[in-house]
Amino acid sequence: MRHNPASLKLFMTGSTRQRVLAALAAVCALLLLAALVLRAVTEPGGTNSFALVADSLLNLRPWVTDCFDGDCAVIDGRTYVVFPPLPGVMAIPLVAAFGLDTAGFMAIGLAAMLTSILLWQRILARLDVDSEAQPWLLLAIAFGSPLFYVTLRSEKVWFFAQALAFLFVTLAIHEALAKRLFTAGLAIGMAFLCRQLSIFYAPLLLLLVVKPDEPLLRLTVERLRHMFMLALPVLCAIGAYFAYNYWRFGNPLDTGYAGITFGEGMLKRRTDELGLWDSAYVVYNAVYLLLQGFHATFDEARRLTITGMDNGGTGILAASPWVLLLFFAPSRRFTLLAWAMIAGFAVALLFYHSNGLSQYNTQRYALDWLPAALLLLAMVFHRGTAKGGWIDVFKLLVVWGMVLNLVTVAVLAWTRGGV
Repeated sequence: MRHNPASLKLFMTGSTRQRVLAALAAVCALLLLAALVLRAVTEPGGTNSFALVADSLLNLRPWVTDCFDGDCAVIDGRTYVVFPPLPGVMAIPLVAAFGLDTAGFMAIGLAAMLTSILLWQRILARLDVDSEAQPWLLLAIAFGSPLFYVTLRSEKVWFFAQALAFLFVTLAIHEALAKRLFTAGLAIGMAFLCRQLSIFYAPLLLLLVVKPDEPLLRLTVERLRHMFMLALPVLCAIGAYFAYNYWRFGNPLDTGYAGITFGEGMLKRRTDELGLWDSAYVVYNAVYLLLQGFHATFDEARRLTITGMDNGGTGILAASPWVLLLFFAPSRRFTLLAWAMIAGFAVALLFYHSNGLSQYNTQRYALDWLPAALLLLAMVFHRGTAKGGWIDVFKLLVVWGMVLNLVTVAVLAWTRGGV
């Protein structure tokens, strides 16, 4: 059989490859969005402990009557959900209307994700990101990053809090770029009340309003005003969290984490023998953060039947390989601060007893530093400096991450009857 050189040449043209990538990305995005919607409309009730927090707030008591997710503290015979309270506050309408067994957390998580994407579209446009790269960055955030799986599992307490924190950090960046520092501080304070690490975005927000050619350490009336406007709501959020801790445990600095009672398993053994933080966790966490690949498990007998997936997750470089392009961010003072944040978050959590767990094809703690990474990628794909070749590579890596998420959903649905 003779091949037609003309048809082969046509297939190999850049425009054809672009169309194939775009079509594949569109199909993956539609299927992944369908999975999110299906999960939202079929969510069972009584699975998210923030419903219990909402009930405790409605009844003006700091303790809860049950524990739906497992990570609860038992102190002096009473049970507490140890996490910051804002997700519970946001669940109050659900609990007031439908009781403790309410569903609806998935719907809120999905709404948070879609709102985050809309905000990032505005952020990328404001940062003058190349028009060809913009939709691919949005696809990467929505369907090729840890945000997808966190949203997919937002009926659970840990994932729900992270989905909301990502939204509020995104809102804070959006407002800082518009030089609305008070609302930026309010947003970062709300993010802090979902996930404490978010507080470290405050210096990055201040740097966003400083012009690149201005001296960094110059104190002016305008800068002092910016600092005050940002700090005021952030300090109020910190004060609210301290007051909440005092109400629960009699100590504003006691978060209750030390009182978590884990069920039998790896985490219980770790915390019983080593505590919440220890250097012994570094190797495991580092391997799963950077090196561990997509890992389906097979039956022990013949290794022919897929039985599930590794709940320790997949390294960020394997699940979301497009983050590798961060290394091409131009060297500026903003780049240095953003990299310091990324490294600080990542390194600190290497010493934590858990890398997120209950996760597949993702490292969900990477969501803490993802907004800073996205700002760096916006610099890589700035309209004036973006290279067409790098955009093509980026597209391919984004599609790869989306395909892996689609395979993950399929494997979990096949082996577990759900994700």
